[in-house]
Amino acid sequence: MAAVGSGGSTAAAGPGAVSAGALEPGTASAGNVKHLVLFLHEAVLVQYVDTLKLAVPSLIYTLQNNLQYVAISNLPAATFQVTYQLKILTTALFSVLMLNRSLSRLQWASLLLLFTGVAIVQAQQAGGGSPRPLDQNPGAGLAAVVASCLSSGFAGVYFEKILKGSSGSVWLRNLQLGLFGTALGLVGLWWAEGTAVARRGFFFGYTPAVWGVVLNQAFGGLLVAVVVKYADNILKGFATSLSIVLSTVASIRLFGFHVDPLFALGAGLVIGAVYLYSLPRGATKAIASASTFGPCPHQQPPGQPPPPKLSSHRGDLGTEPFLPKLLTKVKGS
Repeated sequence: MAAVGSGGSTAAAGPGAVSAGALEPGTASAGNVKHLVLFLHEAVLVQYVDTLKLAVPSLIYTLQNNLQYVAISNLPAATFQVTYQLKILTTALFSVLMLNRSLSRLQWASLLLLFTGVAIVQAQQAGGGSPRPLDQNPGAGLAAVVASCLSSGFAGVYFEKILKGSSGSVWLRNLQLGLFGTALGLVGLWWAEGTAVARRGFFFGYTPAVWGVVLNQAFGGLLVAVVVKYADNILKGFATSLSIVLSTVASIRLFGFHVDPLFALGAGLVIGAVYLYSLPRGATKAIASASTFGPCPHQQPPGQPPPPKLSSHRGDLGTEPFLPKLLTKVKGS
């Protein structure tokens, strides 16, 4: 986790300003706690205009989390997991529109493949390919997934734009998001279930299964941060594909979900699209050049000496895309 104030702080120099070194891990003390409180007061309350910028993505993330529960309540788990990969498409589109980011031809093709796969899965769902509980509404579930994907894509790109346009650390930005998200969540709880909470208590209905979901969500958030820090896009693509497979297997065992050829085709297209989209830019260029100009350059014609072997310690992600980034970083970088 990045230290607070790393890369410069939004707080102005003055009595409330804190140096980044005072907040490094392993230096906790009573004095540093005081410095931390002063820093947060300066960065969150005094610089309130900067904090208010995080209200928009925080509101959208809170809405997105609630939409996910609506979606999973009205769709089979496997169908939800496949359809939710539309967030890759929405994030890519918002990145192009808001950050002027360019996508390769292979990435555009993978997004089209992703949309096709999701459409096939939804067609299978609409056709009643597998039995579902009577209280499920596939139309409402699909609408909730689409709205969740749109909100996820916009909020993610908006948050990235804020991070790149200011000097505040990721730690501070996540704290600001959490403050707004907690406040907005409590307001929504009071609006929808205020009377029941006042009568039965805040933790009424928190069964072990509910606590398991809470802990799983919290652990998943930390795990995403670890993946982003130590893994590359290839491994994240494999993780997404594995999650689809595991969700399908669990749905079969727990809910009697039936996998027919149409669902298998759609899920396969989505998994392939996720993998292709996750390929690094160098690999996509190599694939494009190989398909355009003939065989791979590593395939030597008969009678020609083999090319010299590259050292296994180069750490070049272009030639070793499956190595975690941790192994390729230079110490101190």
